[in-house]
Amino acid sequence: MKSVLLIGLGRFGRHMAQKLNELNHEVMAIDKTEDRVDAVLPFVTNAQIGDSTNEEFLKSLGVNNYDLCIVAIGNDFQSSLETTSLLKELGAKVVISRASRDTHAKFLLRNGADQIIYPEKQVASWAAIRYSADHILDFIEIDERFAIFEVTTPEEWIGKTIGQVDIRKKFGINIMAIKQDGKMSLTILPDTVLKADETMLVLGEYKDIQKCFHI
Repeated sequence: MKSVLLIGLGRFGRHMAQKLNELNHEVMAIDKTEDRVDAVLPFVTNAQIGDSTNEEFLKSLGVNNYDLCIVAIGNDFQSSLETTSLLKELGAKVVISRASRDTHAKFLLRNGADQIIYPEKQVASWAAIRYSADHILDFIEIDERFAIFEVTTPEEWIGKTIGQVDIRKKFGINIMAIKQDGKMSLTILPDTVLKADETMLVLGEYKDIQKCFHI
């Protein structure tokens, strides 16, 4: 469990608060708008109405005591930039800031952000990959080179064993798990037979996965 300072409670910030709550983290939520603060009260440990560009207000929160500070401000880049800079000046351990474009990301990183959240870009990338191929059900980007994909079993592999398919040797791809009826099996053996009603979680480089599964 981590202590999180979440600043900015628009739609993205609200969803972030809900998910952090589901993960059992302690969340202090901040926004200038009373209605937004009221909306997240069921999902957070505490919440305050305040201006995150006000240094005295941020000082009063003891930002250096939080494991993680998230700047989720989406519609006011100047406020996001000032908040990010102030958090770092006041000793915040880790600052993650939301960006809506590349230039914003560069300025935020120069002014103290440790990492950038890029919701629109990341969701657009996920949706483009997910819905442009019928056999891709989900994917998680690891970095610029590697990703985990959930894929349906290619028709020509059905009835064969993992050893016979041997995509690790042919493509450098690892089958991490097999999923059937929503249940995940991590027991992956060379003699495991691939079935039509299963999906696979595979890990590898984008270029290798694209070549193997014709993405």
